[in-house]
Parts: sequence; structure tokens; C-alpha cells
Amino acid sequence: MSAFSAYLGLVRVGWVLVREGVVTALPSEGLPPSVSLAKSFVSIFARRKAKSQARSDRLAKAVERLGPSYVKIGQFLATRPDVVGVDMANDLSQLQDRMAFFPHETATAAIEASLGRRIDDLYVKFGEPIAAASIAQVHPAEVDTAEGRKRVAVKVVRPGVRQRFSNDIKAMYLVAGMQERFMPSSRRLRPVEVTKTLEQTTKVEMDLRLEAAALSEIAENTEKDPGFRVPKVDWERTGRDVITMEWIDGVKMSDVEGLKAAGHDLNALADTLIQSFLRHTLRDGFFHADMHPGNLFVDPTGMIVAVDMGIVGRLGNKERRFLAEILYGFITRDYIRVAEVHFEAGYVPAHHNTESFAQAIRAIGEPIHGQPAETISMGKLLTLLFEVTELFDMETRPELVMLQKTMVVVEGVSRMLNPRFNMWKASEPVVGDWIRTNLGPKRIMTDLRDGLKAAVKLAEAAPEIAAKTEKFHHELLHMSENGLRFDPQTAEAIGRAEAKHSRSGRFALWIIALALLYIAWHLS
Repeated sequence: MSAFSAYLGLVRVGWVLVREGVVTALPSEGLPPSVSLAKSFVSIFARRKAKSQARSDRLAKAVERLGPSYVKIGQFLATRPDVVGVDMANDLSQLQDRMAFFPHETATAAIEASLGRRIDDLYVKFGEPIAAASIAQVHPAEVDTAEGRKRVAVKVVRPGVRQRFSNDIKAMYLVAGMQERFMPSSRRLRPVEVTKTLEQTTKVEMDLRLEAAALSEIAENTEKDPGFRVPKVDWERTGRDVITMEWIDGVKMSDVEGLKAAGHDLNALADTLIQSFLRHTLRDGFFHADMHPGNLFVDPTGMIVAVDMGIVGRLGNKERRFLAEILYGFITRDYIRVAEVHFEAGYVPAHHNTESFAQAIRAIGEPIHGQPAETISMGKLLTLLFEVTELFDMETRPELVMLQKTMVVVEGVSRMLNPRFNMWKASEPVVGDWIRTNLGPKRIMTDLRDGLKAAVKLAEAAPEIAAKTEKFHHELLHMSENGLRFDPQTAEAIGRAEAKHSRSGRFALWIIALALLYIAWHLS
């Protein structure tokens, strides 16, 4: 029944996309003739009004009809231009995560169930919702503390959203599996792995304890950073379905005129924002991955406050060095070194030629050196870089794509504040310091220290490794003398798998028949 519901869900999604004209608006370039013909055929079912709308408007309407889960799916795919294409990612990034409010009583019940206390014992006041998104909505409230009464923001998970998302993700897995099976060229992008990432990140986002933990971690990381902070978490009033945090009085970064009226230095804010993001990325390896202007406030003291930490990204040491070295390589025009870093990191398969790859890198880097510094976009540079690596079979690196997308957004906010924003000048104090610390003599000492730790761990595990090796050796000898035998459980599992495979064929025939009935019913 799980497969059956997934097929039905896929049929519904397909029908909505057809009716809202999304399928018609997709580019036909590069499609096989049969697919182009099918695309032309389904266009007759699109609503007449939809045909006159822009593709982004058609997408917004379709996602609105499909429900909250698909808003989240669309926003996630907007961070993966390597999967859906740059144009489609830009359209998806315009999706508005504004949903209808759910009742005040429902929110109260969810809080009481999550925290195990009455709402009146938790908050002195608990107001009506002021903002609602696909995952949760926010209420203003007040609490009594040792320092006196304080205003707080209370975020509550939307009821039923977990089950709804669990049902909708099955259709995504179905599409991803079909894509890998029937489109060999897409396997480099690992669509099933992308879907797993979507499922994992959304499950994390729906557990507000983890968002609270992310706020706490980034607060510790940025405690001494100039000009940037995040709201404090009230752990006593935080659980799986609710997070209570400091109320932020400030101006949204999307309100440029409001920032000017409040007397803030917009140029300084632009520099602080990009420097803060690069510190989080290079120094900490942990960054806010949803830093659009609606999630950024400027408080009365001029401090940037980032909220909504549901989506975060992490980079390991290898990825941080990779990022720093390619940026440094482009600045110094050392394209051979940029190419070597890709091979050393294992991102580009070893059978490719380093010099040929360096030639492709040069095609990106040289035009940059002929432009004024304030017109060069670091986000655009990384986008071009990932496009080139596709020619050399570089597999999708989700953490790097998320970084690139977030960098584009942050850089865009900085340029919104300061149209003549010089990305390279603003980032040099952070990037330059990190490079001097991590790519110079200190790097050797760090590598030696890390290597020593790894050697100690290996020595501690040596007896267990030796025991397992000896056991494996005896099992191999036994197999060579007596042959390979299945135990009863393995044989039974193989039988069940074969039976399931046969049922799948029958299911497919039923799905096709039901899909035809579904379409016919809508047309009648």
C-alpha cells in the first residue's frame, strides 16, 4: 500500500503541475523527441489563465495547491541548482513560505503536550500568531524572569505536518529512483541521495529542540564576534514541538529605508554580514544556511541578529581548506593549484588530466581580473566553477552546493545594502587571516597533531581489529573448504524479495489504470 499511495501521490503532483502550466513552461531544449511530444500533448490540459503567467507564478500557484510539504520541498530544491538548473532554482527561491494560521487553541494544546505543563504556568501572556510558515508559526508571549518580565517569541510546529511530509516524500523517492534508473546521465547528481538529504534536513527542522541547539552552538561560536549575534534560547520552555527564544526588537534587513531612518550605516552592515558569514564558514565550519533578508534583523545598537536557524550547513576541515585554496588560487591566478586542490580532495576523478582541468578553471578566472572588484561576485564564481566541474564528472557535493547558494544570498543582501559593495575587500580580513593560519606553517603543526590523535586511536583499536581479522580469515578458509551456504533466514529473505518484485509489476498496471481514470474524471 505504501508503493500504491506513492504512485497516487505522484499522479496528483503531475496533474497539478500540468493544470497550472508548470510542465508547459519547462524548457524543451535537449529533450528526446518523445518527451517533447508528450510535453506538447499535456499542454492542452493547462488552465487558460496559467498560460499567460510567468513560470515563477505558475510554480507558486502549483505549490500552494499541493500544500505545505511542497513549499518546503520547493525551497530545498532552490538550494540545489545543480539538480534543477539555475533558472528553475531562481524561480523556486521566490516561493513565499507564508501559510494560513492554525488556531490559537491548537497551538496551546501542542505546547502543553510537548512541555507537559499548562500554558498559564509557562507564560504570563500568550498572544495570537503573527507569522506562519510551512513548518511552524510564531506567537508573541511574555514570561517572568529573575530580571523581571520579558517578551519572548514562541515558535510552534504546525499540527500534522510530520505525517503529511512523510506521505509526500514517498513520491519524491519514486521520482528519484526512476530518474537514476532511466536517466544514466543524472546519476552523477545522485537524486536518491538528494532526496535523503531533503528528508533528513526537514526532519531536523521539524524538531525544534535541534533548532535550539543550533542557536546555542552558533551563539557560543560568535560570542566575541563584532556586530553579529543570535537570539537567546529559553530551554525551560523548549521541546520537540515548541521553541521559546528572546524577542528581537529591530529592523528587518529587507527594509532598507527603515534601516536608513534608524540611522544605521548600511555600508558597515554589508561588510559585517559577509565577514560574519565567512567566519562561521571557515573558522567554525557551521553556518546559517537560510540567511535571506527576512531572517536578518538589525537591533537598535546596530547588531545584526539572525533568526530561524532551522536550516544549517556544516563543512569539514577538508571542505574549508578546499574553499579557501580555490578562492586564494583565483585571487593569485594560480589555476594549476586550484585544479590540484580538486584532485587532492577527490572531487574530480583521477583519470582526468590536471592541466586540462586547469585550462577550464582559467576560462572562469581570467575574465574576473579584467573587472572592477566591486562587480565581481564570489557566489557567481562558485556557480561557474560547479558548472565547469560537471564537464569533468565531479559528483554533487551537497555541503558545497548549500554553501554556494547561501553565499549567493548573503552577497545579494550585502549588495542590496551597498550597491557598490566590494566582496573581495570586505572578505579579505577574514579569508586572508584564515589562509595565513591554516595554509601556512601552522597548518603543518595542526596536521601533525591530528595525525597523532588518529594514530593513538588506531593503536587503541588494534587488538579489536586483529581479532576481527583473524575471525574473517577463519571464515574465508571455511568457505573455501565447504562452499558458500545460505542460512534459512537469508533464503527466506530472497524469497520475499522475489515475491515483492512480482507484485510490483501488478501494482504498476493498476496505477496506470487508476491514473487514466483520475484524468478522465477531472476532464469530465
